[in-house]
Amino acid sequence: MPNTSTSPQEKTPAPAIRAYLGGSFDPVHNGHLEVAMSVYQHLLPIAKQQQLSLHVSLLPNARSPFKTQSTDPNHRLAMLKLATENTPIQINELELWQAPPVYTIDSVRTLRQQYPNDSLIFIMGMDSAHSLDKWKEGLRLTDHVNLWVFNRDSCTDGEMSNSTISSENNTATAQDVTFLKSQLPLSLQPYITDSPSALLTPTTQQLIDSSNSNITDPDSIDLKADLKSTNQGRIYIDPRPITAVSSTQIREQLQRIDNQTNKMPVTQRQITSIAPINDIISNTESNPLAKWLNPAVYQYIIAHQLYSAAQFR
Repeated sequence: MPNTSTSPQEKTPAPAIRAYLGGSFDPVHNGHLEVAMSVYQHLLPIAKQQQLSLHVSLLPNARSPFKTQSTDPNHRLAMLKLATENTPIQINELELWQAPPVYTIDSVRTLRQQYPNDSLIFIMGMDSAHSLDKWKEGLRLTDHVNLWVFNRDSCTDGEMSNSTISSENNTATAQDVTFLKSQLPLSLQPYITDSPSALLTPTTQQLIDSSNSNITDPDSIDLKADLKSTNQGRIYIDPRPITAVSSTQIREQLQRIDNQTNKMPVTQRQITSIAPINDIISNTESNPLAKWLNPAVYQYIIAHQLYSAAQFR
């Protein structure tokens, strides 16, 4: 079954849960997938209990408004397909083929129009949430979607760490949580909730059951109005720390290897170039990229000579 969604008109008749992780994914790395999978695994029991379909998608952009250039979207989409193969994570191409710059506020408005009765969740790191007041209408995102904000730690000295989402370090203190909440723009802090289940809009039946009126016709309920007034635009801050490895760091690592290899004599360069390929396939620790790149994605980068990976030519 394909894991991409290209039709803007595609809709699910019954209410669903839809979560989106946006980004350039240039290239997509395991950190992206671990965040998306974490949300998926957390929401799946709730979706099953409420008999709702669950869709967690990566939302690649055409080009970030904060960047001057990005790798060809065809390459980025191909790597995303490789990375999400055999996973429940989907790919939504809403932004990918639009002329840049494309702004998140426009995308969430479009998604809300497409899925007016669904629970919509936008996933981001605290570093992004902290600066929402600098985005185009960033403080209006919660008019259309709920936010799931991850606690994103910083890497030291630009080096890629081997730690990811920590299931063991899931005991944030009250002071930690209070500090995280204080990082949000002041106007958004009243919308913070302590439970991710609060990000889910009630189904029609739940609205009927909770109503004190004698309504007998479910079709007479203005579901959109109830969703807007009930729990639209809530914000959940996930206290579990994740390492802030970035696609930028991976590109820099590839370029660093490229520069080191190009300084070698041709014969030595040919021998040395084999090691990174073997490392990534066997997932050894000698190559930090082995931790962060899906082997199929890594080989795609090699085959298409992306990110100045000239050592593999």
